[in-house]
Amino acid sequence: MSQASQPSGAGAEKSFEEKVTEVIEMVRPALQGHGGDVQLVGINDDKTVKLRLQGACQGCPGAAMTMKMGIERILKEKVPEVKGVVAVA
Repeated sequence: MSQASQPSGAGAEKSFEEKVTEVIEMVRPALQGHGGDVQLVGINDDKTVKLRLQGACQGCPGAAMTMKMGIERILKEKVPEVKGVVAVA
């Protein structure tokens, strides 16, 4: 039996969630450098990404700006299918 039908392996296209996770891992060090972090909570069917800010980022006055102008902007740039980012508690 051929292994061509198996999605794993070199050259396999990444899933939407894998792409989103990869970008979150890219931005995580900047948040951690300020004592915070970000957690992927889930992805809605319309490709809206749900994130939770943690640590120093949680409740920070600049958290909304970080979420929209930072994380959402980068996610949409790297993964154009992303419709938006929402913060969850």
